[in-house]
Amino acid sequence: ASAADLQKQVADAERAFAHTMAVRDHAAFMSFLSPDAVFFSRAAVLHGAKEVAAGWKRFYEGSEAPFSWRPDQVEVLASGDLALSTGPVFDAHGKPIGRFNSIWRREPQGQWRIVFDKGDSPCECSSH
Repeated sequence: ASAADLQKQVADAERAFAHTMAVRDHAAFMSFLSPDAVFFSRAAVLHGAKEVAAGWKRFYEGSEAPFSWRPDQVEVLASGDLALSTGPVFDAHGKPIGRFNSIWRREPQGQWRIVFDKGDSPCECSSH
């Protein structure tokens, strides 16, 4: 696959991942996690798909998504097996509240799964 094809694959995977929040599908959310995923939050670092899934379960409760996100930049290594996806995060009313940064790894069967995820709020941006 070309670099552009790989970037599209990762962007599509990120959009599908974000869609799990919109449609309130926690099981689908879990399907995008690498078994050894690491997600950073303000309170803790979650290690492994089971811990990430448990930590994110609360975001999937209730009928309305508490936030949403979409990729606006994707870069893939020349090897074609690791990628960065980044973009804005919005609150439930569509107001920008930060950015996410996700590292995706292409599994042997070709599926992209998240291995690292970290968000930043606008006030956490560096001044240098």
